[in-house]
Amino acid sequence: MSQQSPLAHRLNGRSAIVAGGGGGIGAAIVSQLLAGGCRVASLDLPDHPGPGGSISLACDLSVRASVDAAVSEASAVLGGFDIVVHGAGIARDALIARMGDDEWGAVLATNLNSAFYLLRACIPVLRERGGGSVVLVSSINGERAKAGQANYAASKAGMNALARTAARELGRFGIRVNAVAPGWIETPLTAALRSELREKALGETALGRLGQPDDVASVVVFLTSELSRHVTGQVWRVDGGQLIG
Repeated sequence: MSQQSPLAHRLNGRSAIVAGGGGGIGAAIVSQLLAGGCRVASLDLPDHPGPGGSISLACDLSVRASVDAAVSEASAVLGGFDIVVHGAGIARDALIARMGDDEWGAVLATNLNSAFYLLRACIPVLRERGGGSVVLVSSINGERAKAGQANYAASKAGMNALARTAARELGRFGIRVNAVAPGWIETPLTAALRSELREKALGETALGRLGQPDDVASVVVFLTSELSRHVTGQVWRVDGGQLIG
């Protein structure tokens, strides 16, 4: 069960959309926002409902029309929203020489294209509300070379650039945009990876432990609260010190 962030009480009365809220990091984000008094719409595939208390809306995030329809429905149900979080992601690892077009395309579509579709669809609502906060869940692998993850790393590097560019474009409307870059987090996605990769990630961390979904969710809650009202265009690492330079 997700723990309530000590910052969550500052979100009372606000409304949020969380893409990918049906599992892993996304579900932890939904739970912490709910604990803080937010109304939350979780956008995910039909077999991935959000945590109890959220409004689950079926959405294929890799398809523009599906995202547009889900955002429109969420706005109608919530009466608008002022928080947007993109927490969806997949991996299809392979060396570049062996990576097929489908493996490349699926990861870019789910991780990066969907973030663009979501952001574009949400901008009019956020502008009408007079501002808001957007957080994209990226990865430290968008900042470093990682053999076998050309598609995943490219998608996450693109999310970082998308967040910074959107922050520059949208700041004048009171809309803040940031990215959160987790290291190894114990989720169903990482559980499917080889044990030696897990041990290597653990050995890289300065804190000597691997992250949990709530570790990421708490930083997302901070970035959606008024405590971060002068923070935009940043990429926040939540990696236990994996990527210390």
